Amino acid sequence: MTSKQATDVSLQRFRSLATLTLAAVYFLILVGASVRASGAGMGCPDWPTCFGQWVPPTHESQLPADYQQTYAELGYADTRFNVVKTWTEYLNRLLGVSIGILIFLSALVSWPLRHHNALITKASVAAFFMVGFQGWLGSRVVSSNLQPGMITLHMLMALAIVATLLFALAQSRRQMMAAQPVTAIDPRFEKWLYIVLAMTVLQVVMGTQVREMTDFIKESQGEAMRASWIEAMPWFFYVHRSFSALVLFTNLWLVRLLVNSLGWMHTITRLTFGMIAVIGLSVLSGATLGHLGMPAFVQPTHLLAATLLFGLQFLIWLSYRHARHSHSQSTRLHPKSVPGSGQIAAAV
Repeated sequence: MTSKQATDVSLQRFRSLATLTLAAVYFLILVGASVRASGAGMGCPDWPTCFGQWVPPTHESQLPADYQQTYAELGYADTRFNVVKTWTEYLNRLLGVSIGILIFLSALVSWPLRHHNALITKASVAAFFMVGFQGWLGSRVVSSNLQPGMITLHMLMALAIVATLLFALAQSRRQMMAAQPVTAIDPRFEKWLYIVLAMTVLQVVMGTQVREMTDFIKESQGEAMRASWIEAMPWFFYVHRSFSALVLFTNLWLVRLLVNSLGWMHTITRLTFGMIAVIGLSVLSGATLGHLGMPAFVQPTHLLAATLLFGLQFLIWLSYRHARHSHSQSTRLHPKSVPGSGQIAAAV
């Protein structure tokens, strides 16, 4: 096997594992949101064990008689064993460990590619250390009894891990994508892309704050009053709801710029259509929450749509950067060539 063949095999192996890992991370985000929506976030009041055991009990009789007093002294006065909530949180933790193993394997598989493209290996190793920090951060969330602010930081760290994995995956695919020029792209595109990325992060942060307020209202009013929770929401809930319309129209403007300059079939344009579909899902699920009494099963869908939106926008940014870089290299190698002629490698 030649060196090029060996590199191609390593690239394919990494792409497959990185894609699986990325899908698993998104699934973990969905599961984590479901844990919160079901009220199972404190199903295990300690970390890394659960009720002091590596494998949690299946019945309250398996715990010491004074376990409630013990946890009350640790600051968890309302701790009461619930087998469904305990095992829901425990399975969520097991999934998190599985993600850590997948990211470790991705870093391992990326090692042979360090001479082909060092950024693939660096990003993969960085993601591994980040998921370790995320695990520690998760323990702090539990020890703080779901303190507001800690959950937001936990969510932002999840987005950072997604971005790092996407970066590594895009680097591994930059030579295999069909060549598509970007010389005709609207010069306003890059500025608007940065704007929509910043708006999405801001919207996710506000959404996490709304989620934390939802937990507070739930604790004070009770599950039975779910339909009236909206009335108790503070001002930033209404900012978050109105801001979604601004996010939608700003992204539609971005699509218009691409359609008019690159056409309907360009890879970057098609990615933006996927982005609009995800925004539609986010707006629809948000409207359902706001007008149909905050149904718990819709909350995870709303959060997943927000994280998918961030991932797609980041992927569009990477695709544009790689395509522009390829054009710059082509221009340096062939300075007399007509701009826009020939094939330019676009990265996805």
